[in-house]
Amino acid sequence: MKCPNCGEVFQVDESGYAQIVKQVRDKEFLMEIERREKELEERREDELKLARMEQDKLHGEALANKDRALAGKDRELADKDKEIELLKAKIEGSEVQKKLAIAKALEEKNEELAKKSTEITRLKGQLDNKETENELKEKSLKEKYEEQLKSKDEQIEYYKDFKTRQSTKMVGESLELHCLNQFNSIRMTAFPRAYFEKDNDAKTGSKGDFIYRESDEDGTEFISIMFEMKNEMDTTATKHKNEDFFKELDKDRREKGCEYAILVSLLEADNEFYNNGIVDVSYRYDKMYVIRPQFFIPMITLLRNAALNSLKYQRELQVVKNQQIDILHFEENMNSFKEGFARNYKLASDKFRQAIDEIDKTIDHLNKTKAALLSSENNLRLANNKAEELSIKRLTKNAPTVRDMFEEINKEE
Repeated sequence: MKCPNCGEVFQVDESGYAQIVKQVRDKEFLMEIERREKELEERREDELKLARMEQDKLHGEALANKDRALAGKDRELADKDKEIELLKAKIEGSEVQKKLAIAKALEEKNEELAKKSTEITRLKGQLDNKETENELKEKSLKEKYEEQLKSKDEQIEYYKDFKTRQSTKMVGESLELHCLNQFNSIRMTAFPRAYFEKDNDAKTGSKGDFIYRESDEDGTEFISIMFEMKNEMDTTATKHKNEDFFKELDKDRREKGCEYAILVSLLEADNEFYNNGIVDVSYRYDKMYVIRPQFFIPMITLLRNAALNSLKYQRELQVVKNQQIDILHFEENMNSFKEGFARNYKLASDKFRQAIDEIDKTIDHLNKTKAALLSSENNLRLANNKAEELSIKRLTKNAPTVRDMFEEINKEE
């Protein structure tokens, strides 16, 4: 608890807390009673003053009317006594009201104190529950991290024991066998269409340890991984580093046409950079990772799921591309039709224009023939007219000898 005056924080037990509550309750209770008594006392004094003033007023009026109302003196005295009795009754009534008010104030104060006590108990219970909950959470976290540390220590001890039980020649082969057994134990359930075998193709001069490939139901390969497993004895004089194998692993990945390269390594056992989990070294070699053996299956699963999602998007993209290709083909066919139609239309238009020209030429020729025929007809008409007008007289007009001859013939006839 914190003191409201000096600000000092101090601790109290249950008995001390009860005493403090009792002191606060008694003090407030007494203060309330004193306040109520003071109010009732003041009210009583006011009523007494009013009664005295009324009494003095009545007494003055009685003295003023004494000489004029001697006969009614006894009656006035009786009335006076009655009023006095009434005032006494009022005073006694105010005493009863005071007692009732005090009783009511006590009851209200007790109820308020009970409510406060109940609230304090409830808050104290909540505080206790909160502390218990925090203790349980702290205990749970502690047990969780202790379990993780224990698991990590067991893994470290396992791999240390794993390496000490192997000869130098068998260390690398045992790590390969360990990974192969891990994969084969879940091959049919997790990777039914996957290819995971030793890389025995050394025709390019080098080879990795394992190659992982997987295809979808249509036979389309969507992921491929080149694996290299590296380990060495703790007693080996010359210690290798993981980065000593990056270049050769990248070369094997490219020559075997794999998308990813993964180094499963127990080298540099004290290097926290490689002990924290999956290490991405693609800043030096494209799509290359370094992992500890415990991340062998999770790493395959991670890359495989990512590749499946990528394959899904690639298929959707291919559908869109096919649609675009179909639209492109449609546009090409439309353009070819337009070009062919335009070419044929141009040829037909040229032929049509040529035919029109020929027709125009023919019409012009026929018009000329018509004009020639009309001219010939006119000449024939003139010739006919001339023939009809032909006579011996005209023929011998300028030939008198011939005319004379025709005249002699006519005479003989």
